Amino acid sequence: MTTSTTQDFDVIIIGAGPVGENVADRIVQGGLTAAIVERELIGGECSYWACMPTKALLRDAAALRAVRHLPGANAAVTGALDIAAVLRRRDGFASHWKDDGQAEWLDSAGITLFRGEGRIGGVRTVEVIGADGETVVLKARHAVVVSTGSSARIPSIEGLSDAAPWTSREAASAASVPGRLAIIGGGVVATEMATAFSAFGSAVTIIARNGLLPAVEPFASELAAKSLRAGGVDLHLETEPTRIIRDDAGEVHLELADGTTLVADEVLVATGRTPNTTSIGMENVGLTPGDWLTVDASLRVVQATGAPVEGDWLYAAGDVNRRVLLTHQGKYQARVLGDSIAARAKGTALDETPWGRHSFTADDRAVPQVIFGDPEIATVGYTVAAATLRGLNIRAVEYDLAWVAGAGLHADGYEGRALMVVDEDRKVIVGFTIAGPDVAELLHAATIAIAGEVPLDRLWHAVPSYPTVSEVWLRLLETYGRDA
Repeated sequence: MTTSTTQDFDVIIIGAGPVGENVADRIVQGGLTAAIVERELIGGECSYWACMPTKALLRDAAALRAVRHLPGANAAVTGALDIAAVLRRRDGFASHWKDDGQAEWLDSAGITLFRGEGRIGGVRTVEVIGADGETVVLKARHAVVVSTGSSARIPSIEGLSDAAPWTSREAASAASVPGRLAIIGGGVVATEMATAFSAFGSAVTIIARNGLLPAVEPFASELAAKSLRAGGVDLHLETEPTRIIRDDAGEVHLELADGTTLVADEVLVATGRTPNTTSIGMENVGLTPGDWLTVDASLRVVQATGAPVEGDWLYAAGDVNRRVLLTHQGKYQARVLGDSIAARAKGTALDETPWGRHSFTADDRAVPQVIFGDPEIATVGYTVAAATLRGLNIRAVEYDLAWVAGAGLHADGYEGRALMVVDEDRKVIVGFTIAGPDVAELLHAATIAIAGEVPLDRLWHAVPSYPTVSEVWLRLLETYGRDA
């Protein structure tokens, strides 16, 4: 027999990943009460199965590659990667898949945690069904925020589900390294996991019907493909699996559309994401379970008509609203949303929040992303193709990183490239891509230039230190001026 109790809060958040945590924190800092509901681990995908463990898997091999490009340091290397040590370090960054520390942080921040399945039961109402079957009904005075994130999408390929495929979760938390790993997909997860597992000694194959990293500038995807092949990764591009069978011996057989047959020990599916909205009560507010949540400019959930859900109380932040499926952008949304909900609840003008009325402009203009492969690929803003599609009058300027003094000092045989996309009508940068060893830390300078819409004639006065790789900024500006 189940029983239920009712509790009231100013704001209720469904999903305690990094997005939900940040919404709740800003709500409490704004002087309101917040309850957060989580069915799995507090901290979400990024903490346990994505950002943190995957970068831990990649870091040791990246450091070893860096050493190999410095003759003096290379002479000191006498062995191979200690895979067991890499996995132990990864386990530590995933907190050994325990969330005690995260729970303590919620408590210290004044956020009330409810563990269980959260379902929207009606206007400003969330029902929490605990593991013991008991139900708690939460009532929100001001808002309910959905931040349930997304999960790996499993494509409809004959036999795939029966073959017990890995998703990004299994890859990030793998306890051992398969001898042969087949990866379906050519995006960020596929590229990063191919880089990691090939460095661990797996024979890795990528099958990607849309090519490798199709969303980045062509030169960056070409450098990534060249590096993967040099590392022993077998690339099958412009094709896809049509049938997959795991036999009685545990081997996975993949039949491709081009007639090729492959054999692997494990198959990783990295073909996109699907929203976690199937079981959270969307049908109770006139929305379709399993769909992405469409939001307006303030992140209010809207119906097919474009009107907010009746009562103007339901919001969605992070992956689930499909604006940008990146943790840092979800946390950005969370901070803005938490502050704006608190401001409206207290009758404070939005202009008095740190964000003013320019909410969520970074989602449109300045989305940074780093692909932690070999080489690293760092991007922000538009690619040439995306800017052209938007009808901007642009000019693309490229520069070879090998010609930058700091790059040659950083590593022998340094190979990389940078490109900036300039809006010629406004004379501001609207896109930037850089590919090369250890370029991730250069990205924020570009993000500031794009988000701040810094005119090119002011960027000339941002003098880069010599000799560093960041001197590429001066070289890009010189190239732009010389070619003008």
